Amino acid sequence: MKIKYEDLIHQTFDFPQDGFRVEDEVLYFYDIPLMEVIKQYGTPLKITYLPKISAQIQKAKILFKVAMAKADYQGSYTYCYCTKSSHFSFVLEEVLKNDVHIETSSTYDMDIVKELHGRGLFDKNRFLVCNGFKRQPYQEHILDFHAQGFSNLLPVLDNMGELDFYKKHLPQDAKPLKLGLRIASEEEPNFEFYTSRLGIRYKDIVPFYREHLKGDKRFEVKMLHFFINTGIRDNVYYWSELSKCLSVYVALKKECPSLNTLNIGGGLPIKNSLGFDFDYEYIIQEIIAQIKQYCNDNGVEEPNIFTEFGSFTVGESGASLFSILDVKKQNDTESWYMIDSSFITTLPDTWGLKHRFILLAINHWDQPYQRVNLGGLTCDSLDYYNSEAHIGQVFLPKIPEGQPLYLGFFHTGAYQESLGGFGGIQHCLIPSPKHVIIDRDEDGDYTTKLFSKEQSYKSMLKILGY
Repeated sequence: MKIKYEDLIHQTFDFPQDGFRVEDEVLYFYDIPLMEVIKQYGTPLKITYLPKISAQIQKAKILFKVAMAKADYQGSYTYCYCTKSSHFSFVLEEVLKNDVHIETSSTYDMDIVKELHGRGLFDKNRFLVCNGFKRQPYQEHILDFHAQGFSNLLPVLDNMGELDFYKKHLPQDAKPLKLGLRIASEEEPNFEFYTSRLGIRYKDIVPFYREHLKGDKRFEVKMLHFFINTGIRDNVYYWSELSKCLSVYVALKKECPSLNTLNIGGGLPIKNSLGFDFDYEYIIQEIIAQIKQYCNDNGVEEPNIFTEFGSFTVGESGASLFSILDVKKQNDTESWYMIDSSFITTLPDTWGLKHRFILLAINHWDQPYQRVNLGGLTCDSLDYYNSEAHIGQVFLPKIPEGQPLYLGFFHTGAYQESLGGFGGIQHCLIPSPKHVIIDRDEDGDYTTKLFSKEQSYKSMLKILGY
């Protein structure tokens, strides 16, 4: 009778698989022995495996290169990293090793770019795509970067009023400021709002260009920005919105010769279950083929393609490791494993958006499994995790008497620290855990470095004014 946790995983999934394997009944993540890392640093613990970031970037570059070659596509491809998914310096340093570019979302992003430029990691010829609804300090940064000679600075107009600031403050004899126009795409029917709060309405794009930009030599419209909140998916909704975007691109291109770029925004999905199945090769080839066909049918040049991948870049590099502090048998059907942290503060997407990550035991794979609920440390009733992406339950090994059980949530590298308020005040004052960076040396051996210690009570009291 197959009742071990290891049997359950093998029966449910194709296992082992990329990034996950078991040796001597313990889990390895990208061939990193997690028990060794836990022995060194303890739990709760956040880890970032840097080589996965570069691997994801190169994967996307190859997929687009192959798709363009197959279609004989005449435009180029540019990979931008969406900084909002993770602003950490070690992430940006790894990203920029791969000859890629940056997309920003707010004022302070620009200060990060200044710092990267000062370190020699981001030169003035790289593309800097500036998105978001822009308050005056953000706009001032944009004009300052333009004056400093960042030749591929490209603010994307989120609304028609944004242009007024640039018109007012950009001298008549200034070098032309490159611009993008963002389309306010329609969201999926089941979304809470039907239209995007971001961008300019489809029907207003061409009239806006004609009335406010055409003939003004201070501006050069280069990009049409198309973003779908749910990301790139193979469904009727996505293809319909792409088709509407292409119709706007063609109409604008016929009036605006400088337009040569389509930013397809929106992220590629990442693996949130061991049962995840997404055909990246097919979807990218289909996107390229549809863009080429539509442009050729309407007699315009094929645009250069930009993407802004955030979660796809950094998500699969991260993991959050916990230990089970206690087992609570609340009634005949409920068993609670209490982790040594909080889901609300450490993995906010699990309760805020009901997002699911890959959950696996790290040790005791040879033990029988049981259905459990996972509870966090706070006194909040929402601090729990009780279902997986592939099934509405959680199964983990039974815990041998007197021995610890460790578990990990994987592919947590995007957004969790910024949403959880890294280094700030956490719900119930649960401290932010240690964060360890894992890399490989020249010989391929893994190395670890402590990026941040567990948050101290002194730092919290200082923030609170004590």
